[in-house]
Amino acid sequence: MIIQEVNSPKLEKEFLEMAVKLYKNEPNWIRPLDKDIEGIFHAETNKLLRQGGKAIRWLLQDEQGNVLGRIAAFIHPKWKEKQPTGGLGFFECVDNQEVAFKLFDTARTWLLNLGMEAMDGPVNFGERDKWWGLLVQGFSPPNYNMPYNHPYYQSFFEAYGFKLYFKQYTYMRPCQRLGFDPKMIERADKIMANPEYSFRHVRGDELKNHAPRYFMEVYNKAWARHMGKSLTLKEAQLMFGKMKPIIDPRLIYFGFFKDEPVSFFINIPEINQIFKYVNGKLDLVGKLKFLWNKTFNPPNKMLGLVFGVVPDHQGKGVESAMIMKYNEVFASKDSFPYKTIEMNWVGDFNPKMMRVCEQLNATIYKTHHTYRYLFDREKPFERHPIFE
Repeated sequence: MIIQEVNSPKLEKEFLEMAVKLYKNEPNWIRPLDKDIEGIFHAETNKLLRQGGKAIRWLLQDEQGNVLGRIAAFIHPKWKEKQPTGGLGFFECVDNQEVAFKLFDTARTWLLNLGMEAMDGPVNFGERDKWWGLLVQGFSPPNYNMPYNHPYYQSFFEAYGFKLYFKQYTYMRPCQRLGFDPKMIERADKIMANPEYSFRHVRGDELKNHAPRYFMEVYNKAWARHMGKSLTLKEAQLMFGKMKPIIDPRLIYFGFFKDEPVSFFINIPEINQIFKYVNGKLDLVGKLKFLWNKTFNPPNKMLGLVFGVVPDHQGKGVESAMIMKYNEVFASKDSFPYKTIEMNWVGDFNPKMMRVCEQLNATIYKTHHTYRYLFDREKPFERHPIFE
């Protein structure tokens, strides 16, 4: 077997097409957009490479030149761990343990030579909300920017010596005709009886001019310390700008206390229900297919991207009131076009968020594993710390 670094346009194409060939008979697989994968590995589209991060890709071929597998490895410039930790991702492999181990060895050696003491995988060279984790339960079509893989991958990771670092749950519930936990209703009623609280979606000029600031303020208070970085207003505006082609204002909701933002949940239509028709290409034909299906075959599933309540208002029922109010105004209506909601990426290290999902009467629909491999095999293994 021959390891080949991906270092030319021809091999970059092979890296993408390898997955297409591997899943050609898998009806649940949806081809990711080529640009979403390729953009991760170029400095002009991934600022982490401009900030000192490193990324590399390989293909594994047999003697006849047939591609048997692929893998990427990276060093994130902002990961702060007890031991220097790198990552591997975009792993795809034929059903052969020897091939898988050769790919893992290649990533491990590269990371070890650069001073790393552990590697996490499969992960992304970027934020956790994209391409993160190994699907181990719930083999149904993936949501946008979420990984899908063959079931046999799990045995490869675990046989090699990777250990479970944390689980990621995707929760799901119908939008209509499913009640809520009575305790959630009780807490929500107390908050909604307080006139200093208000809840609403934003539209028009407020969506464009103020929603990014609302989001930034709540995110920086609720999430920044857990995620290791805060957002600037420019970054929040950029995020909303990127989402503009797919935003449905009905799916973005904020909570306010004395007219100051204290909570949000951000949802989008599940656009992989559209992207499955474009075969990974957003060229002219792909864009036309996207627009046609968006208009005449729109998604009936909404995707929960992120949810937050500022610490001073946590534990009071604000999240319950926001969700109950939203359900009252929109989601419970028969005319509401979305039939289910999926809430991606709830880590098992975040019991508060898990409880919120359970109180929504949502159930775990998919499970992904993020693994960690310590290079010093005698060193004690620790799972991801629990969020307090």
